[in-house]
Amino acid sequence: MPGSSTDEATDVVSSWSRLPLPWSGVDLPVNPPVKPMLAKAHKSGFDTLPDGLFFEPKWDGFRCIIFRDGDEVLLGSRNERPLTRYFPEILDPLRSSLPGRCVVDGEIVVVGDDRLEFDWLQQRLHPAESRVNMLAEKTPAEFVAFDLLAEGGDDLMAAPFVDRRARLEAALASAAPPVHLTPITNQVGRAADWFDRYEGAGLDGVIAKAPDLTYQPDKRVMFKVKHQRTADCVVAGFRTHKSGDGIGSLLLGLYDEEGGLHHVGVAASFTAKKRVELVGELDALRDFDLDDHPWADWIRAEAHIDGDHDRMPGAPSRWNATKDMTWTPLRPERVIEVTYDFMQGNRFRTVTRMVRWRPDRDPGSCTYAQLDTIEPLGVSIVLAGG
Repeated sequence: MPGSSTDEATDVVSSWSRLPLPWSGVDLPVNPPVKPMLAKAHKSGFDTLPDGLFFEPKWDGFRCIIFRDGDEVLLGSRNERPLTRYFPEILDPLRSSLPGRCVVDGEIVVVGDDRLEFDWLQQRLHPAESRVNMLAEKTPAEFVAFDLLAEGGDDLMAAPFVDRRARLEAALASAAPPVHLTPITNQVGRAADWFDRYEGAGLDGVIAKAPDLTYQPDKRVMFKVKHQRTADCVVAGFRTHKSGDGIGSLLLGLYDEEGGLHHVGVAASFTAKKRVELVGELDALRDFDLDDHPWADWIRAEAHIDGDHDRMPGAPSRWNATKDMTWTPLRPERVIEVTYDFMQGNRFRTVTRMVRWRPDRDPGSCTYAQLDTIEPLGVSIVLAGG
């Protein structure tokens, strides 16, 4: 789905889970719902981080806090909504691998061919129980633990991270797949190596934590080091901002070796002033014969019903059927430089941000060839800390 992101996946959890929250089945030192502790972006590299930090791989999945009280196991999402019904296949493994009473922070992931598959993970959030059960068998989820909020009768949120990690390692000493303990290191050089190599397994950076860090829900008190890259893309259309005032996002394209222009994502997060400025900058590109547009088939109404929805800019949102996904085509003559973290398949994994216009670039030169080539690496190697 073009322009998909973790935010849209979060939206669906919220919209499908507005029923009374099933949190009453547990009685723990830390009871649900709990918002997870967050990380702030660090863009200056490892050398400028504070000394003495611990580093973990940054998993690309759904953040999830597990609440276990005996046989009762509840899965809480980042926005305090229940995820339990979407991942029934990991409940018994969690009962087998976790202490009888505990609260564990971690990430739900889906692995395909020894690589994280976020698209498959997004598909797991579906309202139909029959489809949930089918996907649980076809694309089973796994859980990677990285923090311990409570164990037995102990509330550990005020304990320093180094102590929580030691308790977590002891608690998961006998854990077995699909339940895993995330690797950790206090060596900056090894963390930098992980940062470079683990992207090949579908991970998207490194998390850094201070040894004395207490668990602080919804606070950005950790660091995240993510890949920051730039790409020159063709602007082939836009969507109006949800307020109706100016341009909300630009639809981006890259050419393949055969000269086909693929929709690869969007650039967004413009200021109110920039949204209005973009209207004037792009207005002249709206005057053309629609049949000449490289996405002409998608512009026609029937393509919105029978076309390839996974790559069609105007396709209905999988997560929010009421979300306006209509767009305005433009002559693909302007080139924009954007920042992005990494590609997932042939699209940007998340929304990109505009750096500048590139009047010096020919649109036809904006190809996939400019993007970094990532050497593949197995998730199994990551989990082994190698």
